[in-house]
Amino acid sequence: MEISSTDLGLAARVQQLTKTYGTGESTVRALDGVSVGIRRGEFTAIMGPSGSGKSTLMHIMAGLDAPTGGRAWIGDTDITELSDLELTILRRRRVGFVFQAFNLVPTLDAIGNILLPFDLDGRRPSALERSRIDGLVDTLGLASRIGHRPHQLSGGQQQRVAIARALATAPDLVFADEPTGNLDSRSGREVLGLLAAASRDHGQSIAMVTHDPVAASHADRVLFLGDGRIVADKPRQSPEEISAYMLASELGAGGPGASEPGASEPAGAVVGATS
Repeated sequence: MEISSTDLGLAARVQQLTKTYGTGESTVRALDGVSVGIRRGEFTAIMGPSGSGKSTLMHIMAGLDAPTGGRAWIGDTDITELSDLELTILRRRRVGFVFQAFNLVPTLDAIGNILLPFDLDGRRPSALERSRIDGLVDTLGLASRIGHRPHQLSGGQQQRVAIARALATAPDLVFADEPTGNLDSRSGREVLGLLAAASRDHGQSIAMVTHDPVAASHADRVLFLGDGRIVADKPRQSPEEISAYMLASELGAGGPGASEPGASEPAGAVVGATS
């Protein structure tokens, strides 16, 4: 009997995932047999050097890119079997996105951007959904800026609008791609605190790609990628611990053969872990 993501307490998972680009001698293997899950209600950071495969992994898990091999699920839905239209509908209804560049629609005010997922789905928020959105607006400190367009907002305010938009439909999973990359340190800390609170207080599953040890230290769990593989899976880490591990990896002391919990051999096993 096949074990489902729900049985494992996972919001998303991938099994033996591979992704290659190019052909022949120019083939690049971005992902090499990755098996891992994102746990429900947990804030997970995905780290690794440039070219390690972290963004590729996120894009495939989110249904934004197709794998070369292996399978990917959001909840119990095998997204590798879906058509483009089915993927679009699933992303719209079950996945939230927060990007480094904010990706707000410049002609819409803040509330228009927050409600965009509902507009794209051809419906209006229910009373319960509207109540949750109002709560998000208050929590994110946007009440006085709700009628402003993106160019009238600071970078931190724009990212708050993006977070509200990502959480508005109460998606199963929120993917954040370098969400603090365009922010000053204070705004970055605030945004990371909001993502952590969404996971801790509201049970949202957050998967964040970042290269920043300080950003990753806000997460409950840190996955490290190297050369397209999971090389470590660690519980909450301090910025200093994360920096030390990444430096050791670059020097060849913390790679896939490292004899420590969470090295590459057990990485697939953590798919089934729930705590």
